[in-house]
Amino acid sequence: MMRIALTAAAAAAFALAAPAVAQVSTKWPVSEGDATFADFRFHTGQVLPQLKMHYRTLGSPRRDEKGRVTNAVMILHGTGGTGAQFLRPQFADALFGPGQPLDITKYFIILPDSIGHGGSSKPSDGLRMAFPNYDYADMVEAQRRLLVDHLKVNQLRLLAGTSMGCMHSFVWGTTHPGFAKAMFPTACLPVEIAGRNRMWRKMSIDAIKADPAWNGGNYAEQPKAGLRTAAALGLIAGSAPLRMQAEAPTRAAAEKALEGRVEAGMADDANDVIYRIDSSRSYNPAPLLSKIVVPVTWINSADDFINPPNLRIAEAEVAKMPNAKFILIPETAETRGHSTHTWANFWQQDLIDLLARSE
Repeated sequence: MMRIALTAAAAAAFALAAPAVAQVSTKWPVSEGDATFADFRFHTGQVLPQLKMHYRTLGSPRRDEKGRVTNAVMILHGTGGTGAQFLRPQFADALFGPGQPLDITKYFIILPDSIGHGGSSKPSDGLRMAFPNYDYADMVEAQRRLLVDHLKVNQLRLLAGTSMGCMHSFVWGTTHPGFAKAMFPTACLPVEIAGRNRMWRKMSIDAIKADPAWNGGNYAEQPKAGLRTAAALGLIAGSAPLRMQAEAPTRAAAEKALEGRVEAGMADDANDVIYRIDSSRSYNPAPLLSKIVVPVTWINSADDFINPPNLRIAEAEVAKMPNAKFILIPETAETRGHSTHTWANFWQQDLIDLLARSE
């Protein structure tokens, strides 16, 4: 596979020049749990009397002579996802088995549900729009508390994340330098959410709020018209042009392929959707990227609508991190647009290489 790979040294020179849904595998020995933190304070000053963080783990922690966990790997999901998404065959079956890069007999894998997602605290638990107005900094702090206070993990062997989790990785790297010995962010950019990326997000939020059924978040029934628009925008944002053209080469095939896909994206609570999308509003680790000195392999895909490579942002930002390498997966009829991040066959070897160079 032809790739573009950039080290920090090469980045400056270079700067001059949807996917099918797979089922979660049940074969993995997963443990699930909840951590509850009393009086969790958000960046706004709002306090939640009890914040719950749901999580899954695979494997067991190993400790050194001082009792420190040495084999912890945390993998962070994207907007609207949960830690369970990493149990799908296209991810888990390529990474977690014997002899594979994140073999669970060697590593302690931690898969949190971030604030606002899955089994963790979220607006739909009852507070609705009175839920604290969380952002990525709050989400990362809750992840840190989960590791340090609950699981007693004070360093990660590897921090990986996809999409929103990719952005969380850059927040981690700039606010807690060195906590992770290596970072593997996929499918994001470490800059303020602006341009088209912010526009489609705001259109999604505005569509829900413009639906009369939303009623300021106090709806008796889900605002289906608003959710439909948000789901349709999300479908486009996650699209893979070459793959979709190959799989649906006629009008009839395209319309057939669309059946049920927008409806499937309308399953989440409307207030949860608003909070999730808007939580990226204050994200901007770019000025602090030089704090990330651990080995980093950062991977995007060329057919990513959300993080289009023609912006040339990655080439500029990777140069700020002394041990970072950026890899762009070229678009083909096999890539999956933004969702290429969870198909491990596209980047499995890059992860192996990162683990080797961060020993």
